[in-house]
Amino acid sequence: MAAQTLTVPKTDTHVVLAKDGGWRVVVLNDPVNLMSYVVLVFKKVLGFDDQTAQKHMLEVHEQGRSVVWCGLREKAEAYAYTLHEWHLRAILEADDK
Repeated sequence: MAAQTLTVPKTDTHVVLAKDGGWRVVVLNDPVNLMSYVVLVFKKVLGFDDQTAQKHMLEVHEQGRSVVWCGLREKAEAYAYTLHEWHLRAILEADDK
């Protein structure tokens, strides 16, 4: 019995993985919380140092919003939920870039 050779045509395949890292947690200004409280929450929830927490608090106060975290959707949702528990207004935005 003769051995047969199997020839497989060369195909060019590219695998494209969906990037699920495009979510931002945005804290919005509100008329209720004190600036010192917002700094405290940023430090406790997001692990910011004092300078970073102050910077983001001032962005919220002066510009009405600050992007405090970017990354995977599941973690972004967890951060937003925790910020809500601390009575801050936080939303998620898709990063369309």
